[in-house]
This record gives sequence, C-alpha cells and structure tokens, in this order.
Amino acid sequence: MAVFIVLLALVAGVLGNEFSILKSPGSVVFRNGNWPIPGERIPDVAALSMGFSVKEDLSWPGLAVGNLFHRPRATVMVMVKGVNKLALPPGSVISYPLENAVPFSLDSVANSIHSLFSEETPVVLQLAPSEERVYMVGKANSVFEDLSVTLRQLRNRLFQENSVLSSLPINSLSRNNEVDLLFLSELQVLHDISSLLSRHKHLAKDHSPDLYSLELAGLDEIGKRYGEDSEQFRDASKILVDALQKFADDMYSLYGGNAVVELVTVKSFDTSLIRKTRTILEAKQAVRKRTCLSKKKKKKERNKEVFMGVKSFNVCLSSELPAEEPSKSL
Repeated sequence: MAVFIVLLALVAGVLGNEFSILKSPGSVVFRNGNWPIPGERIPDVAALSMGFSVKEDLSWPGLAVGNLFHRPRATVMVMVKGVNKLALPPGSVISYPLENAVPFSLDSVANSIHSLFSEETPVVLQLAPSEERVYMVGKANSVFEDLSVTLRQLRNRLFQENSVLSSLPINSLSRNNEVDLLFLSELQVLHDISSLLSRHKHLAKDHSPDLYSLELAGLDEIGKRYGEDSEQFRDASKILVDALQKFADDMYSLYGGNAVVELVTVKSFDTSLIRKTRTILEAKQAVRKRTCLSKKKKKKERNKEVFMGVKSFNVCLSSELPAEEPSKSL
C-alpha cells in the first residue's frame, strides 16, 4: 500500500503541471482533450503554431493543422513557477497536462525569426524578472528600453504614481516585504509590456512575427515564504490569474486577434536536470566576485549598453554575447 501511495504521488508530480492556451487566432487550432505534452516539446508547439518547421515530428493531437498561409503575428508564452495549475475560469482556456517538467527555452523559435525575417522588424523579448535576465532583439530595443529589469528599477517602478499598486487589491500582501514586492513587480512588468507596446502599435501590424517569453517566479517565492496554505499565497494566486487574463486580453487585442498567448505552470522542475542558479533574493546577499560595469558610467550610457543584448544582470553584464544571437539564459 505504501508503494502504491508513493507511485500515486510521483504520477501527480509528473502530470500535475499544465500547458494552457489563453488566446489563439482562428488560424491556429488547439483541440480540447486530455493529451499530455512533454515539457521538452513546448518550444516545438510554439514553433509549429507560428508556421515554422521543427527537427523532430510532433505527434501530439492537441495542435491541429491550421492555416499554413496565415501566420500569427505573435506568440506570447508566460511560465509561472511554484504552482501546478492556476484557477483559470472554466471554459475560457484550453489546458493540457504537462509531463516531464524540464527547463526549456524558445531560443530555437527566436533563431527561426532571425533567419527568416532578418531584414524586417521583428520584436523578440525574453525576460525573467526574478533573475534579472533579459534578452531583446530588433525593435524590442526601442520599444522596451524603459522596461524595468533590475531589482532597483523594479522596486522604483512599483512606487511611481501610475504603478499597479494604485489599482491592485493586494489584500494580505505587504508593500514592505521584499518577497511580496518581487511578486508585485512581475505584475508591473506584464502591465508595462502591453502599455509600452501600445505606443508602437504599428509594430504589431507588420509582417514579421514577434516573440515574447516571460518567466515569473514571484508566486513561487510567496509560497516558500508564507506556505502554500497561507492567505498570502491564495491572494497572490488570484491576483496573478486576473493579471494574466488582462495581459492576454491586451496582447491579443494589440495584435488584432492574431496572437497566440500560452501559459505554462510548473510546480518544480526536475532538479536533476537543472543547473543550480541563485534567485534575485539570494544573489542580493551574496558577494559579487566578477567585475561589473564601472559605476562612473552615466546611467543613460549604461542603459543603452544593457539593451543591446545582455545575457544576465544578476552578476554583471556580458560583453561577450553577440547581439545577433539569442541568449541561452532563458
């Protein structure tokens, strides 16, 4: 009996995570069904839905053959760590079990965009606020140059007059707790991405596809700090669901209903396959051993250098990462 219970727990851990479609155009057909999708094939789903080829055929019934001559203008993928699934409104999304929750990146999709649309103006943004990792390419450099990406920038942005703090019902969350602020900062990033893009609507109407890949770990930190049965975790989960729905609606609308918005929820990755990294909260207390940019540089000059292809802000800016190659951090 004990062995049986352990097996059930293992199965629940493997299949408890989810891959959800929040928005999709008519040209991309996702079927309703309980078909598990391997975590390592998520990038292939994104590529195929954008009309790109993949190295290995994907025999997954969830994605049907759509309109091959009508490519989505954008794919937006949000990954939320620390929870198997979120309480999304029933009937509003299509969800599939996610098996083999291993780390993945959309670098292959970004490479396809670079190769096929190098002479046009694609927007490629890959961002992980909790680890201060960002990679921007093409017009993303100009569109999102004011996006907060460092811990100090995120904190300062939250306390500006037009921040999400003025409209969010934070309930049991605190404005004075660093973990809570990290979570709220990620919601601010979602808001700012759609807000900044709305000032450049012409980029959402061109012929080159855009790619957004976002990793959110704030809810995971809330769970570790307060516990998953806490009022703070419940409040944060509800706030996150509302923020994700609004973000999906905004991005879908900005692209004229021709965007795929996907959500991956992962309780935890297979630790045997993860290279150990420190979160922003842990790194803040560590001694930085590598030499960073000189503090004598003007902030404006540093920001300009930051957005030309940075691999990681967590320790220092990388001057070795070519601007034309996608970052391997995300």
